Amino acid sequence: MLVAFHKPMNVLCQFTDRGVPPRPTLAGYGLPKAVYAAGRLDFDSEGLLLLTDDGALVAAIGSPKFDWPKTYLVQVEGTPTEDALQRLRGGLVLNDGPTKPAEVAVVDAPSWLPPRDPPVRVRQTVPDAWLRLTIREGRNRQVRRMTAAVGLPTLRLVREAIGPYTLDGLAAGQWREVAAPELPARLRRSGAPRAATHGARSTSTAEGRPASSSRQDAAARPGLIRPWKRDGR
Repeated sequence: MLVAFHKPMNVLCQFTDRGVPPRPTLAGYGLPKAVYAAGRLDFDSEGLLLLTDDGALVAAIGSPKFDWPKTYLVQVEGTPTEDALQRLRGGLVLNDGPTKPAEVAVVDAPSWLPPRDPPVRVRQTVPDAWLRLTIREGRNRQVRRMTAAVGLPTLRLVREAIGPYTLDGLAAGQWREVAAPELPARLRRSGAPRAATHGARSTSTAEGRPASSSRQDAAARPGLIRPWKRDGR
């Protein structure tokens, strides 16, 4: 099973939090049982998170060998110059070493993206802009550190895509089951064993209704993202 979830801001990529008071977690969104996050997304970032009950898939998606690009929409403070964009494209040296070259372009503010809650703190005297930034690695807070290194502090960060999977109409807090990719044998052998299922696998959608039998059709077509419908059918 592979699930695409639109993680809201200020939600942990785990199902429990021992903090006092506890912070919001994935447990509040009716996700299927026995799935775990394949990769991470910062507490204060939003967007696409993949979850699965397959331990080898968790390991593969997080592995540099899988080489899946991750694409982000990034609202930055300041006006991007061509020099700043070229530095991002050429790779930067951060405090934990050089980054791989990134793909980056200035884009219009995404019309489909609702205002953030809590709102972005924008200074009236300083312009802001949106970038679409694609990287092929995933260090701690890497995108934020990269934009800061070229003088463009990140104000809002939304992950739009991981490999072939995209948000594709998911609103914050919604999820859908997608067809899992066929792993190369070398990654399947090196991955963790399949995660144990704790109890029966969920057969409900994000709306809590019974899942369609079309899931079996989707499972036979790796990489396909099935259309999500609000009524869950």
